Amino acid sequence: MIITNIGYERLELELLVPYTIAYEEISKATNFILKIETDEKILGFGCAAPDVAVTHESPDDVEQAIKNTIIPILKGKNPFMVSSILEELSHQLSQKSSALAMVDMALLDISAKKMKVPLYQFLGGYRHEIATSITIGILPLEETLKLASEYVKQKFFILKIKGGLSLEGDIEKLKKLRETFPHIQLRFDGNQGYSVSETQAFDEAVKEMNIEILEQPTKPGFDEHLGAVKNTLDLPIMADESLKSVKDAFRLAKNQRIDMVNIKLMKVGGIHEGMRVNTVANAANLEAMVGCLDECALGISAGLHFALSRSNIKYADLDGHLEFKKDPFSNLFHLKNGILRPNQNPGLGLMDW
Repeated sequence: MIITNIGYERLELELLVPYTIAYEEISKATNFILKIETDEKILGFGCAAPDVAVTHESPDDVEQAIKNTIIPILKGKNPFMVSSILEELSHQLSQKSSALAMVDMALLDISAKKMKVPLYQFLGGYRHEIATSITIGILPLEETLKLASEYVKQKFFILKIKGGLSLEGDIEKLKKLRETFPHIQLRFDGNQGYSVSETQAFDEAVKEMNIEILEQPTKPGFDEHLGAVKNTLDLPIMADESLKSVKDAFRLAKNQRIDMVNIKLMKVGGIHEGMRVNTVANAANLEAMVGCLDECALGISAGLHFALSRSNIKYADLDGHLEFKKDPFSNLFHLKNGILRPNQNPGLGLMDW
C-alpha cells in the first residue's frame, strides 16, 4: 500500500461556554483534521489540537508543519511503516507533539481499517467501554453547583473540578459539591496553582470528602514539589503538565514523585508514545488516565481507543468534544450515562469525510 494524497482542514471551534483554568480563559479552539489517501482506497484520519501552553505549538505552527514537513514526508510512503515515518517526522517536529499525534492517529487508522477491526482491538483490546469524567472549569460557586446539577441529570457520575486560583474557594466548592451530591465521584485538578504548603492544607481540608484524584497541584519543572506532597498526603497525586514524554514518566516514577499519570495524546505525541508512557507507568505500579485537550470527537475517539486497549488505564477524562457548539464527528462513539463506547466501525470509526 502507498500513500497517494494528503489533505487537511483547519477547524475553528467555538466553545459553548468560555472557561477559566488557573492560567488563562479559553473561548475557542483550533483543531486540524488530516486525511491520508492510499492506493487501496483506505482513508486514514487524524486530529491535532495545538495548545501553546501544553504542546508548545500555535495553530500556525501546525499548519506550516503540515504543508512543509508532513505532506512531503508522507507522500509515496508505505503507511504500515509507522515507526519509520514517525521517527523521521519527530526529528523535524520535535516541538510539535499534536502534529505528530495527528499523523500517528491517521496511520494507525489505516492499519486497523486494513484489518477491518476497531482501533482498540488492533492495538490489543482489553475492554469495550470506559467511564469518563466531565470537567467543570473555574467558576463561581453557584455556577459550579448549577452545572454539576445539569451533568448529574445527564447521568454523569464522575465530576472533575478545576481549581488552583483560591485554596479557600476550592475547598468550599468541593465541600458544597460533596454535600449536594454525596454519591458522585469527585476528582480535583489543581492546575499547577498551589504551593507545597497549600497542597498539604488542601489535603487536610478534604480528608472526609472522598476525593478520588488530586491532579497536578504544583508547578511543573519542580519534581521535588510533587514528591513532597506525594510522600506526605493521603490523596493520590497525578502528574499532568509535569509529564510530556517517556523520559518525564521514567524520571517521575524512578524518583517516586507521583502515584498516577495523565496521558494526553496531544501532549506526548500520539498513541505510540502514549503506549510507551503507559508501559513505564505500569512497570512502576502507577495507575493511568487518558485525558484530552480541547479536541473534537475525532481526537477524543483516538484517546478512547487507546484507553480501551490497555489494562493499566483505569480512568478517562475524555470530554473535550462536549464543549463545542458544533462538532462534525459526533457519531464516532456513544456516550450514555457517563460511559464511552466506540461505534465499532474499523479504525477510529470515521469512514469518510
